Amino acid sequence: MELSTPLTYAADPRTAADRAAALESAGLDAVWVAEAYGFDSPTIMGYLAAKTERMRIGSAILNVYSRTPALIAQTAAGLDALTGGRAILGVGASGPQVVEGWHGRRYDKPLGRTREVIELSRRIWRREVIAHHGITELPLPADKGGTLGKPLKLLNHPVRDTIPVHVAALGPANVRMTAELADGWLPFLYVPEHAAKVWGEPLAEGTARRDPALGPLSVVAGGLLAVGDDAEAVHDLMRPTVALYVGGMGAPGRNFYHDLICAYGYESAAATIQEHYLAGRKRDAEAAVPAELLELLCLAGPEGHVRDRIEVFREAGVTMLNVTPVGPAPARLIERVRSWL
Repeated sequence: MELSTPLTYAADPRTAADRAAALESAGLDAVWVAEAYGFDSPTIMGYLAAKTERMRIGSAILNVYSRTPALIAQTAAGLDALTGGRAILGVGASGPQVVEGWHGRRYDKPLGRTREVIELSRRIWRREVIAHHGITELPLPADKGGTLGKPLKLLNHPVRDTIPVHVAALGPANVRMTAELADGWLPFLYVPEHAAKVWGEPLAEGTARRDPALGPLSVVAGGLLAVGDDAEAVHDLMRPTVALYVGGMGAPGRNFYHDLICAYGYESAAATIQEHYLAGRKRDAEAAVPAELLELLCLAGPEGHVRDRIEVFREAGVTMLNVTPVGPAPARLIERVRSWL
């Protein structure tokens, strides 16, 4: 099992990136840079490229609406060149809250758009000639003022002709497609005890259609990490995040994170969280997050408990443990956990 960490994207980006880079010598294998509606991911990834030598640098995620497939492929190729072949392209459909509310793009055809990005990116990195008319935006016919663009191929010669593509997916159809096409899967709010119940069938169906040349699907998941006696305090640090996503990242009926928590078996709690959050009662929403759910989302407690949690994640199929170290000595904690893997 490999070890990675998500970059804290709401903080000062240089400080956060420097902290992540400092974990490289502690044994960290990769860092994931989110974007959402904060600073753009590729800029910070480029900064990390100059600050690191070994660990991989992934986007988690670039949504497939705000950039064209060609630009996503170009960006990944440029980052791969800057890192000397250490880039990972993490993409996903995000959700209506970000795509429509922030980017002003209609949230449609999420599976088709994601598939298009994966397939076109791989062709572009191989420097194939591309004549792309788009999944939803076809060029105007020449007699109506449009032109059919001349086919082109990437000007530069990428470091690699293939870059690992990881997809953030939660719904069955998206997970099925991810297991079929992607190099890796980036689930969020991942509870290993419920993974087989929620995703076992679509993962198996997608794997059955998977090209053996891709190799096994990498699974990147984890949570807050702390070794000590005050696990409850660590769990409470996770409350605002769970409340935000389950309660506020989408309107009722259009919130994938809410649907996920319901699939885990917390329907009543999910409804309460969403009701409070959308009414502006964020503290009440946070208080409504079940303590049991928080414990399952985190790896926090005495050493024996944390080591047991790692094995639960491993047995559920996680190949890269993605953790956020909590405490005054994150490098020491990463070193310690690294020795248990």
